[in-house]
Amino acid sequence: MAAALRSGSRFPRRLAPAAAAGPGAGRLGCRGAAMQQPAALPARPGGPEGGAQAGGGGWLGALRFDNLALRSLPVDASEDGGPRAVPGACFCRVRPSPLQNPRLVAMSLPALALLGLEAPAADREAAEAEAALYFSGNRLLAGSEPAAHCYCGHQFGSFAGQLGDGAAMYLGEVLGPRGERWEVQLKGAGLTPFSRQADGRKVLRSSIREFLCSEAMFHLGIPTTRAGTCVTSDSKVVRDIFYDGNPKSERCTVVLRIASTFIRFGSFEIFKPTDEYTGRKGPSVNRNDIRIQMLDYVISAFYPEIQEAYSDNSIQRNAAFFKEITKRTARLVAEWQCVGFCHGVLNTDNMSIVGLTIDYGPFGFMDRYDPEHICNGSDNTGRYAYNKQPEICKWNLGKLAEALVPELPLEISELILEEEYDAEFEKHYLQKMRKKLGLIQLELEEDSKLVSELLETMHLTGGDFTNIFYSLSSFSVDSDPSKLEDFLDELTSQCASVEELKVAFKPQMDPRQLSMMLMLAQSNPQLFALIGTKANINKELERIEQFSKLQQLTAADLLSRNKRHWKEWLEKYRVRLQKEIESVSDADAWNTDHVKVMNSNNPKYILRNYIAQNAIEAAENGDFSEVRNVLKLLENPFQEAEDLREVKEDAEEEGATATAAACAQETRSRLPYCSKPPLWASELCVT
Repeated sequence: MAAALRSGSRFPRRLAPAAAAGPGAGRLGCRGAAMQQPAALPARPGGPEGGAQAGGGGWLGALRFDNLALRSLPVDASEDGGPRAVPGACFCRVRPSPLQNPRLVAMSLPALALLGLEAPAADREAAEAEAALYFSGNRLLAGSEPAAHCYCGHQFGSFAGQLGDGAAMYLGEVLGPRGERWEVQLKGAGLTPFSRQADGRKVLRSSIREFLCSEAMFHLGIPTTRAGTCVTSDSKVVRDIFYDGNPKSERCTVVLRIASTFIRFGSFEIFKPTDEYTGRKGPSVNRNDIRIQMLDYVISAFYPEIQEAYSDNSIQRNAAFFKEITKRTARLVAEWQCVGFCHGVLNTDNMSIVGLTIDYGPFGFMDRYDPEHICNGSDNTGRYAYNKQPEICKWNLGKLAEALVPELPLEISELILEEEYDAEFEKHYLQKMRKKLGLIQLELEEDSKLVSELLETMHLTGGDFTNIFYSLSSFSVDSDPSKLEDFLDELTSQCASVEELKVAFKPQMDPRQLSMMLMLAQSNPQLFALIGTKANINKELERIEQFSKLQQLTAADLLSRNKRHWKEWLEKYRVRLQKEIESVSDADAWNTDHVKVMNSNNPKYILRNYIAQNAIEAAENGDFSEVRNVLKLLENPFQEAEDLREVKEDAEEEGATATAAACAQETRSRLPYCSKPPLWASELCVT
């Protein structure tokens, strides 16, 4: 995965999250600051005996492993660690490859608490060193059994065949303090049989993004995998970030991921016969015995109430399971839509079998509201655009349904999907939107239209999705004109400026290229279909038209237009709130609850790309304090935070240079974390 840099930014702002090859997300150092160049990555040991050594840690020694998945599902007997097909198995044994001088970037204590790990009581420095040693993969915890999971997937709509954990390693399952079971993974710990042409490594950019977003989503109340630690090193890998022939060395980094399971829809696609379009097939075709094992394991371990209710009828049991994952997925994507989260790569191998947000790559939280927002710069057709996420998740469920045949007949699963998915999504989405608007008393049919009109107003005015919703809690039903004018000033301050709109609508095609494409669309539609789409051309034409209009638009005209749009919608909102007040006996008590509900459903802080970018830049220059500051901020996204720009870690990061300190200080002096993005953020492009 690489980053593309659009022209026009003052400083290079570059992002690139993780792909099979392992590039991450980040931009160049602070104004040319030099990074220390440590020694190169050591050669990977040839077999398990040369990999990480087993041992038991002090702080980590209390972790209790019970690796049910490896006892319940077939494990490949081969010890060949190189890239290969893995037939007839769900896992294969692997060994992490050691890193040079691993050190902790950050740890999430709330995530580690799931495993029974409390904050180090005494020597925090020693605990951090221990975490770096074990969660880099340099040493194995007693009871862990490293393995890589085999799965397939439909990527951008086409079956890709065997994929698997090319950079992630299952360590085992830790029993939590209340007996719950948590699978722990190291992402970026080295080669597996599923690494294909890659090296099994992740870099600092992608790892910081995944670490921070995993925790941000949890604290927003959205089902997600968790991240316990982020550990970087002096080992290096080479990444051509922009695929432009200019590679650079980057630090190998490992994230400790935590979830009930990392099994995904694609796990059941290993049985797929040869695909008629791609010619690819799963590695375990005709192994229905393994499909049965997987269903037995998944349902008994993660849907025990369904297993208990239908223990004597496997078809009914499997149908109940499919119905439940259908509803969980619908609710999950509804939650995404309500915070403006775009996943970026909603392939079937990135869909959790228990309904979690999984695999954070080129994700993004939407800033300026655009229903067609694409967070992944390499998604040329917009398949995974913000407004396409609900239908894509439904499509992916259809592929899961196909993968469950014959254990669940397709006529049963397709009926479940049609009856349950859309209804569950719409119900959950509207429930959440009512909370975001503080509609706590009545559920009216008109509410759906009010939400649609709000989003249309946001779109027309270029409103910041997060900040507009957050501002609405201070809207007064009082019709005092002066109060309304003040509130309109607040709302319009969160709308895009003329300069921002010019960047957003800047034409992306060379005029000669566009002219050629238009001619080709008319003269040779078949050839045109291979290199472009009518939707892309129409979007470019619309962009040109909008950009032309913006050349004549003044800031005063834009402000006047935006105020008019918002005034029209606020009047409809005021009428709806008035109906709430009229239905209660105590208006003051209602208002208190109304504001409380809004403030607990509209975050003040999200992981905007530019916030992650500032943290990445500082970390690449040896200062991890900004990563830790942002983590603390995201643990309380709904609360008014202290000015964390002034927070400094007590301990100085080892190896931090004067240049790195200056870079970190620049980071801390930037905009408040709740601000809509600076203009340079529009140049960030994640692919």
